Amino acid sequence: MPKLKTNRAAAKRFRKTAKGFKRYSANRRHNLGHKDRKVKRQARSGGSSLVHDSDVGRLVQLLPYHK
Repeated sequence: MPKLKTNRAAAKRFRKTAKGFKRYSANRRHNLGHKDRKVKRQARSGGSSLVHDSDVGRLVQLLPYHK
């Protein structure tokens, strides 16, 4: 059976951890000067930055060797 290719876009955006896949939070890249302090605080990485269980199956297909 041939080797499977890793989706390079997904490999740059997600990391495999012991609890699942970790993702970056939205709204933290640019234009932070005009955003509310509360929005920036809630967008920080933490427990909520794990990928939801319903989306893990899709990531397993995109990242076949990240087990």
